[in-house]
Amino acid sequence: MSHPQEQTWVPFIGPFDPCPPILCKTYSTPPHLFMTFQPPNLPQFSPEEALRHGTLWPALYSPYESRWGKGR
Repeated sequence: MSHPQEQTWVPFIGPFDPCPPILCKTYSTPPHLFMTFQPPNLPQFSPEEALRHGTLWPALYSPYESRWGKGR
């Protein structure tokens, strides 16, 4: 099962494409795209955790896993 912030789509595959097709592509939809404003009193990470996660607020944290090299 994929992460809920990760979406998939199936691209058109033409009959004359020169490369092998990628049957299913994925893209990330980070949470800040769906927040129209910052609600007051959001919980915060500690300073060390905020540096590790790249954001101060857990509600805006979006994990990223590189797919480079997977399945090769």
